Amino acid sequence: MAVIRKIRGHEPQVGENTFLAETAVLLGDVTVGRDCSIWYGAVLRGDVNKIVIGDRTNIQDGAVLHTLYDKSPKPSQTIIGNDVSIGHNATIHGARIDDGVLIGMGATVLDNAHVPSGCIIAANALVLSNAELEPNSVYAGVPAKKVKEITPEQSEHIVKRTARDYMHYASWYMTDKE
Repeated sequence: MAVIRKIRGHEPQVGENTFLAETAVLLGDVTVGRDCSIWYGAVLRGDVNKIVIGDRTNIQDGAVLHTLYDKSPKPSQTIIGNDVSIGHNATIHGARIDDGVLIGMGATVLDNAHVPSGCIIAANALVLSNAELEPNSVYAGVPAKKVKEITPEQSEHIVKRTARDYMHYASWYMTDKE
């Protein structure tokens, strides 16, 4: 069973039909939407500020979500939209990620950055604090820079398909419970 722990008076809230892997960790002020999946070794640490995840979003193995303290000079919250895929070992630290985004494996998105709808953040990319990215674009590198725009067909094939695939994968785990 996943670790779900109340911190500073905040208890994680998890939406209906959401898969939580046995080694997932949800701490404090964390809200997860419906039909999501939080995979093995993922840590959603809402101890110092809020983490909100929309519907049909997947947080893959080893990903870490955190924030900056709500009483710090420039606090941050992690707000993730609907139909988002956060790749294996990615780190999201106090960023806003809109609907229909793919964050690649090992990518890092830092405090108060904004990743708008339709973006792909390439594997191992680093999105710096306070970055304002353009919608429907691919960003890669350290620091991340726009490398191209995404067509609606590419968005359907890559971004939306990945979110749908992870809903399907999660269903295997939810129906095979012993």
